[in-house]
Formats: sequence, C-alpha cells, structure tokens
Amino acid sequence: MTEIYPTSGNEKSLSFIFVGCLFYSLIFSLIFSKLAQISTFKSGTIAGIYRGILYSISMNFFMYSSSDLNVEHFITDVLITTVSTAIMCGAIG
Repeated sequence: MTEIYPTSGNEKSLSFIFVGCLFYSLIFSLIFSKLAQISTFKSGTIAGIYRGILYSISMNFFMYSSSDLNVEHFITDVLITTVSTAIMCGAIG
C-alpha cells in the first residue's frame, strides 16, 4: 500500500511543515482581505469555525479512505482542527 505522506527515515521535515502552515494561513489571509472583507477578530473567528469544520471533515474522510475509521480520533481531529483554525482566522481578521 502506498503511503499518502511518506517519510524519509524517522524524521519529519520541519521546514516543509513551516512552509505548509505559511501557505495555509496565506490563503485564508487572501480570502479574508480580498473576497470576504473580514476585518475583526470576532468575524474572523466565526468564519474560521465554519472553514475549520468543513476542511477538517473533508481531510479526515480522505485520510480514512485508506485506513480503518476510528470515530473517536475522527471527532477529536475535527475539534482540534476547528479550534486551531478559528484562532488562526480570528488573528488574521
């Protein structure tokens, strides 16, 4: 079975994680400033909750498509991703 996120050895590349997070926040910044006109912490947090829920559910279904579905891990990951995205989007707003 092919891994979706193969590792080289036992280490993850922190530089790739950093760049991934940078582009993830950049896309939200562009959406908020150019398309949605979100400019306050409250409106950013509310938008982040919606985006976090939708993003995390979709990504979890993709990840669990090749492995066994663990409902507890699924719900936990959705909650963690939603809260972190809401905080990030509030700061961006």
